Amino acid sequence: MAVLSSKPNHIRSVSFPGRSHPTTQRVEEELNKLKSLEVPAAPKADTVYNGLLGLEKLYKCIDDLINLPQTLSRSVDAKWVDDLLEKSVRLLDVCGTTRELVSRYKEGVRDLQSSLRRRKGDSTTDDSAERFTSFSKKIKRDAKRLELTLKQMDQETVVPVLLDADEETIATIRALREANVVCISIFQMVLSFLSVPPLKPKQSKWSLLSRLVHKDRIAAEVQEENTSLETRLEPFEAYLDSFENALEATFRCFIRSRSSLLNVLSC
Repeated sequence: MAVLSSKPNHIRSVSFPGRSHPTTQRVEEELNKLKSLEVPAAPKADTVYNGLLGLEKLYKCIDDLINLPQTLSRSVDAKWVDDLLEKSVRLLDVCGTTRELVSRYKEGVRDLQSSLRRRKGDSTTDDSAERFTSFSKKIKRDAKRLELTLKQMDQETVVPVLLDADEETIATIRALREANVVCISIFQMVLSFLSVPPLKPKQSKWSLLSRLVHKDRIAAEVQEENTSLETRLEPFEAYLDSFENALEATFRCFIRSRSSLLNVLSC
């Protein structure tokens, strides 16, 4: 099976100490599920949604892990702790920005759907599809910029230095580090999906003279195209709605796990 991340050093399952706490084992299971997702070059909506659902489950387990008694000892290198906290803030920002991007896209789709419904039975054409195509190109540019941010984060991962740490602390640190890596990959997958416009620019095959001569035929074609467009947009809008809800749930999980992390490290 294809691995979620395209980076060679991420092609491995997660394996923690054999006698780990059951909560640690649940984290390991969720991480491995996400890492084993089959992701083609152009990810499909179902794969993206399953990835987001898996991310929510993972971070619920992460929060349980952080809140275990003595899950993080003071032998953890301060540099790693600072990196961990800084990464949690940046992932929160990326998650929030991605959610806003999806929300904007969904509103754009709904505006186009409304325009198409208003013009049902109308023999004239409008430029709503062209406007939406331009809008989706802007979404693509924003998604690409956010992908660059994620790639930079992926390259900045700090390897923790553990001084005489116990087994559970090592497992927890490793779990948090692996969760960050998988999280970055999931968001890259979401952004890759958003970078593929649902509509392609349409080139008119009719000259001005043809439009005058074949007016009724063109009107029939326009109505047929609009109906086909509505049919394609309905599932796309539903996918965006499900992404938005899943991102909102993941965002809340991020907040909880960061709060738990701050509480544990401040003790």
